[in-house]
Order: sequence, then structure tokens, then C-alpha cells
Amino acid sequence: MTTSTQRPARVPAVLVLEDGRTFRGRAYGAVGETFGEAVFSTGMTGYQETLTDPSYHRQVVVMTAPHVGNTGVNDEDQESSRIWVAGYVVRDPARMPSNWRSRRTLDEELTRQGVVGISGIDTRALTRHLRERGAMRVGIFSGDKALTDGAALLAAVQASPQMKGADLSAEVATKEPYVVPAIGEKKFTVAAIDLGIKGMTPQRMAERGIEVHVLPASATLDEVYAVDPDGVFLSNGPGDPATADLTVIQGVLERKTPLFGICFGNQLLGRAVGFGTYKLKYGHRGINQPVQDRSTGKVEVTAHNHGFAVDAPLDQVADTPYGRVEVSHVCLNDDVVEGLRLLDTPAFSVQYHPEAAAGPHDAAYLFDRFVKLMEGQRA
Repeated sequence: MTTSTQRPARVPAVLVLEDGRTFRGRAYGAVGETFGEAVFSTGMTGYQETLTDPSYHRQVVVMTAPHVGNTGVNDEDQESSRIWVAGYVVRDPARMPSNWRSRRTLDEELTRQGVVGISGIDTRALTRHLRERGAMRVGIFSGDKALTDGAALLAAVQASPQMKGADLSAEVATKEPYVVPAIGEKKFTVAAIDLGIKGMTPQRMAERGIEVHVLPASATLDEVYAVDPDGVFLSNGPGDPATADLTVIQGVLERKTPLFGICFGNQLLGRAVGFGTYKLKYGHRGINQPVQDRSTGKVEVTAHNHGFAVDAPLDQVADTPYGRVEVSHVCLNDDVVEGLRLLDTPAFSVQYHPEAAAGPHDAAYLFDRFVKLMEGQRA
């Protein structure tokens, strides 16, 4: 990605999809060029959490909500230390933010961090195109780059890397371990493997008396157990789950240490027990996805960001090397597997984001379920 932070008003920009579809608008954020996988997010709010979610690494996010940036950017709602999206696409950016916590405009923040974006395009048409054709590679070009010959721009997009086969966790994970202390009385210790973890996730565990040791994605089984954990947590993250090493997860399952995974962690648990994974046509992204918890029948509105899913049988319990496994949660829009539960080993996972940053709080009970799993194992 090449960028410039100096931008006069109404600089031209063009978005080019790998199938040749083109949209022209004006620059939003930094001026330059960027490449990534074009995906759309249906969230009406929470754009700051979306931008700073490491799971969006190497993705160009199209916002389906037409008006973006109206609450500006604050210093409290980041889910990591930086913006991770490769590019940003909005229809109608707010000209002036209005919120008591706002410190700067979204345009200023994108520019400051060198994120190339585009505004003023028909995001409804772009979203429909991605729904029909599927997520695909894309380039955003602004300033002088936008005036380049269209065939050359398309060739550049088609030469960019694909998401399938991409191993990205190590690029977004912490390099050094760190500890998030329990709030109040410490009840448990959890080793959280950072595959692209969001800041609110260890916070939710800390609120329940858990001291969270956040470890790099490259942590070994010995390093995980060096913190003497009562449980192990697998975080969300970017990339293709088929590229990940499963040695640590399988070691945890063999020791029967309580394990909880979310999003990318759900996909890795699925692979660890013997299921496959596959790329969805256009994925689930947003904070309004309906999921049913099959154990209770309750329907939750949940926050999602995933382009891959677990290939597990919906209608039967599967026998695996770690005992019986069932699909615990399912998406009501398309029957995609949204959770797994091991019946003979203390482990479970969900495909979505229960920390609710951003998003509804319907799935917060999953952290309590993790606590009960650790309580049961300790007893």
C-alpha cells in the first residue's frame, strides 16, 4: 500500500474489482493505492471497533450503512493499537462529527494512519455485486493513481494476493506475552492465544475474575502451560484457517483443559477435531446476525466477522479422536455452523464475537459458560 497524507478537497478515486467492475468516487482518508479482499459489513454503528479489529487485516471493508463517521473517532473504543483494514469504502461520510467523546474526524484518523479509502460511490450496487459474485480482490486508487489506465489498474488488482491460503495470524498477534489482571478477586487463570485478539475480549474475562495471560500466536504447548492455566482461550483472527498449526490445540484437548474458542478459534477447534473448513461466498460481517443456541432454542443477535466456516454435520453427533462433537449454534440466515461443543472433553467454541465490541450483548453468557466449565473441571 502506498499513501500520502496530504489531500486537497474532492480528490478523484476509483475502486476496481478483480472481475473488472469499476466504481468512481472521491478520496476518503489517505491518498494513494491499496489492495485487499472486498467484503461488506452490515453494522449500522461501531465503525471504530470494526476498523481496529485485527480480523480485518488485508480486507477492504464496504459499509452498507450509507452515513458513516457521524460520531467521529475517540480514544476509548479502539479494539487494538491501530487500524487494520486495508481500505475503507463509504457512500456518504459525515462532514462534521457530533459526539461528546469525539477527538477527531474519521477522515482525519484514516489519513493519519495511512488508510486509503473512497467515498461517494453507490455502496448498495457494490454490495449487491459482492453478494452475487462473492468476495473478491479489489484495489482503491486515488489522486494521480486514479488517472492511470484502467487495464493497468485491473492487472494490478489481479496480481494482488488472495485471502484463500493466507496465513496472517502472526502478522497481527502480539510479539510478547502480556497479562490482563482480574477485576476484583482472582478466580481463574486463562492462557489466551492471540490470533488477532480484540481488546474487549480479555476485558470480558477479567470482569469475571479471570487473570488473562495473552500469548503470541506462535506460543508452544509448554509456554501455554507455563502460566498454569485453568483454561485456554483461542481468539478471533484473520486469514485462512487451513494454514494454521494445530499442535497446541490438540495438546490442550488431550490434557482435557477447558477450552473456549471464538471466530478463527472456532475454525481451528473444528480442524483440530477432524472437520474441514471452507470459504464462504461473501461471509458474515456486521452486528445483526441471527444465531440459534441449539441447547436452549434461544435466538441471539450477534456480531460477526468471518469469511471461512467449519464443515460439520448439522443433524448428527460426530465421533472424533477427542470424543463426540455436536454443532451447538447455527446461523438462521444460511445454516452455517456457528458453534461446536465437545461432549466428552471440556471444550466449546462459537463462530461469532461474544465480547460485543461493537454489537449486542446477547452472547455475553458464553463467558459465563467458560467459567462454569473451569469450575467443573476444578471440582
